[in-house]
Amino acid sequence: MGDCIFCKIIRKEAESELLYEDADMIVIRDIRPKAPVHLLVIPKKHFESLNAATADDALLLGKLMLRAAEQAKVLGIDQSGYKVVNNVGDNGGQIIQHFHLHLVGGEPIRVPV
Repeated sequence: MGDCIFCKIIRKEAESELLYEDADMIVIRDIRPKAPVHLLVIPKKHFESLNAATADDALLLGKLMLRAAEQAKVLGIDQSGYKVVNNVGDNGGQIIQHFHLHLVGGEPIRVPV
């Protein structure tokens, strides 16, 4: 595991609002939300971005997407709609170099995440 802020949160060395955890991932609230619902779905396995994922990560990537959909349902935004976003690299808006998904909703989403 790496030493980024997400790895520290996963190891419970940094605080966050943990909404879900299993053997593969955590779900936390974004500390700088762009909408009423703005969650981060983060794998416990550290890899920098989608560019660093391999075929061995395919099942994990699918689990992350399904968890995002499940969280949308839990929070009641599954019917009104939401975005699932993955930023890659500096030009893609990635701030933390640990793969993660943004689940954003609760209002019409007009701005990028």
